[in-house]
Amino acid sequence: MRFIDEIDIVFTSGKGGDGAISFLRERCVPRGGPDGGDGGKGGDIVVTATRQKNTLVDFRRNKVYKAESGRAGGGKRMHGKSGKTLHIAVPIGTIIHDREDNSVLADLDTDGSTWVIPGGGGGKGNVHFKTAQRRTPRMATPGKEGHVLSVRLELKLLADVGLLGFPNAGKSTLISVISEAKPRVADYPFTTLVPKLGVVRVTEDDSFVVADIPGLVEGASEGIGLGHQFLRHVERCAAYIHLIDIDDSSGETAIERWAAIQRELQRYDETLTKRPQILALNKLDLVDAETHNRVKAELEQASGQPVRTLSALTRDGVRELIFDAWEHVQRKREAQRADEDNEDAKPVD
Repeated sequence: MRFIDEIDIVFTSGKGGDGAISFLRERCVPRGGPDGGDGGKGGDIVVTATRQKNTLVDFRRNKVYKAESGRAGGGKRMHGKSGKTLHIAVPIGTIIHDREDNSVLADLDTDGSTWVIPGGGGGKGNVHFKTAQRRTPRMATPGKEGHVLSVRLELKLLADVGLLGFPNAGKSTLISVISEAKPRVADYPFTTLVPKLGVVRVTEDDSFVVADIPGLVEGASEGIGLGHQFLRHVERCAAYIHLIDIDDSSGETAIERWAAIQRELQRYDETLTKRPQILALNKLDLVDAETHNRVKAELEQASGQPVRTLSALTRDGVRELIFDAWEHVQRKREAQRADEDNEDAKPVD
């Protein structure tokens, strides 16, 4: 399935039905009064986030969505039938932007969260316009037009932890080891072409979601390589695992690779560099103890934070890395619960 995380579409809610102009015509009632009914309400458009979707690919072919119009009113005060509601499913994490001013109209970040575009109201039939002076009103109001919105759907994956790193840092191997995700693993750049999610089971009852983000390269924030297309997917993470190849035989040091990714994050969104990061030197199985100790010490001095070492291939150090990430996830979830409790405790005006 093709992964699409941004697309422009047009929503049009239903037009309301027109009100009717009608007069009662029955035997023995030669001069019946007005009995025109109201038009039906135009159909709403309801956009709902669901776990059943994980891409916006369904919108690739059909980019115009229009709800059903309401029916016109009829005689004998018959109200027109309302237009059917048009239900549209999107992945959890979809943000809806107004294309005119780029404002955020909705952020559907939970399962079942919805955004509604109401249909136009139905027009009033002539029964509403009868007065003592005007007993046979020949007037009714038309139904109101629906709302036309040109929007951009943007998908931001809801992962607890994001995997960052240059191509071939070993992210695909790591996510295949710590979760049940099965990404392609090969020794060439950009094996990962789309973000991949995996569920990491910490205990029988506890788990978190990790996202394997396609490899960044220097200049990604300016459109070079693939990584800039997917940086949006790490914006909601509780922490990042920054995976760095410990082997510097290629001529580029671990410090240089670490600094380059930091620059790309800062250029894309400066706040990303302030999020918790777990620095992890991977491919421990490829170097000797002296190289391991030297590179680890150099990176800790340059970054000012502790550095974990591991081998995703042999699984050495992987368990410790999982628990580091889990601590960050727990802290964020506790903060979110505290915010929700504070909201619930606020008095209602």
